[in-house]
Amino acid sequence: MRLRRLAIEIVQTVALTILAFYLLQTFVAQPFRVEQGSMRQTLEPGQYVLADKLTAALTGYHRGDIVIFRPPSTWPADASGTPYIKRVIGLPGETIEMVDGVISVNGVPIDEPYTYRDGGGGGAGESGRWVLGATEILVFGDHRSNSSDSRAYGPIPTAGVIGRAVLRYFPIDLLTIITPPTYRQAAP
Repeated sequence: MRLRRLAIEIVQTVALTILAFYLLQTFVAQPFRVEQGSMRQTLEPGQYVLADKLTAALTGYHRGDIVIFRPPSTWPADASGTPYIKRVIGLPGETIEMVDGVISVNGVPIDEPYTYRDGGGGGAGESGRWVLGATEILVFGDHRSNSSDSRAYGPIPTAGVIGRAVLRYFPIDLLTIITPPTYRQAAP
C-alpha cells in the first residue's frame, strides 16, 4: 500500500513538473540558440538567449528590442523554419527611411552604435523607405552586411514575433541582461 502511494506521488510530481515546464515555455519564456551571424557582435552564433513572451504582449515592442520571430512565409531563404533574431528598428505607424545606410524615424536620424559592418559595407549606398501598419514592426540585424532582414522581406507582423530576448545565459561567462539602447538624435 505504501509503495503504491509513493509511486502515485512520483507520477503526480513528474506530471506536474512537465505541465509547469510546458506552460512556462509556451506562455512566459523560452530558450533559443542563436543560429545566424546577423546580430554580430551583440549576439554570436552558438550563444543562448531567453525570450520573454509575456511582457511584450502587455507592453508592446520598443525600438532597440531584440526579437525572435518566424521568418515570413514569403521569404524562401530558410525553409527549415529556424527562428530569426533581429533588432526592432521601426514601430507600428512609423515611417522609416534609410539613405546611404543612415536610418531616420519619422524624419529624425537615429544613432545606431551597435551596428557591425565588416569591410565597411552593409549599409553604405543602401536606401529604402517603409511605412509601417498598425501591427507591423521593421527589424534589421546588427551585422548589416550579413543579415536577411526587413530590408529584403519588408515589415513583419507583431503577431509573428515569438518573444523578446531578455537574457544571454550561455556561455555563462557572457551572462548578460539584454536591454535596448537609449536612442538619441544623430548628429546632422
